[in-house]
Amino acid sequence: MRTAVVTGGGTGIGRAIAAELVARGLDVVITGRREDVLEAAAAEIGARAVAFDAADPDQVDAALAELPSTVDVLVNNAGGLAGGDDLKSQWLATYEANVITAVLVTAALEPRFAEQARVVTIGSIAGRRGGGSYGAAKAAVEAWTAELAFKLGGRGITANVVSPGYIEDTEFFGGGMTDQRRQTLIGQTANGRAGTPADVAATVAFLTSPEAGHITGQVIPVNGGAHLAR
Repeated sequence: MRTAVVTGGGTGIGRAIAAELVARGLDVVITGRREDVLEAAAAEIGARAVAFDAADPDQVDAALAELPSTVDVLVNNAGGLAGGDDLKSQWLATYEANVITAVLVTAALEPRFAEQARVVTIGSIAGRRGGGSYGAAKAAVEAWTAELAFKLGGRGITANVVSPGYIEDTEFFGGGMTDQRRQTLIGQTANGRAGTPADVAATVAFLTSPEAGHITGQVIPVNGGAHLAR
């Protein structure tokens, strides 16, 4: 059985990805900082939970004993908006949450990657369209992934970014989404609707499948056409 690790897998997009991979027959471990949330999600979707802070090198190292000895799929989903008391702390916290988490977990698990393994990191439409510290962090994810694809490619391992646009039913906006803002974001799409976690999960599932072996170093938008991949 193929094994998968999904960071930030307790809620929203990460949970949807984990559930989709379980449904496709993978043995899935979900990670995150909130043990109670992880345990509840794992029980409901048929995964296993390992709680740790992916931005903390010591916690990542300590968690390795509980993570699979062979990893076929790694999905770096941990991230999101981060606050701070001032401009510097906000930018550092956002970079840590979205870039450092992916780099640390990927580096720690790299010796365990199976041949033909798959690495997918969740980016954002903000990485191409702006968005302050968050957009800058997601742009950095794209640059890092491009290098990672060449680093791992000799083993048949792929590395890609899935870049969502506006996705509903997540904790991302923390209840701060107004009706006007929602309609503006939906109005930017070609198909006239918000995205769902299931939309992202289906794309990730394909990229992590054996059939996607010649797709690597790419940024795959899932945004209803709000930002065309040209």
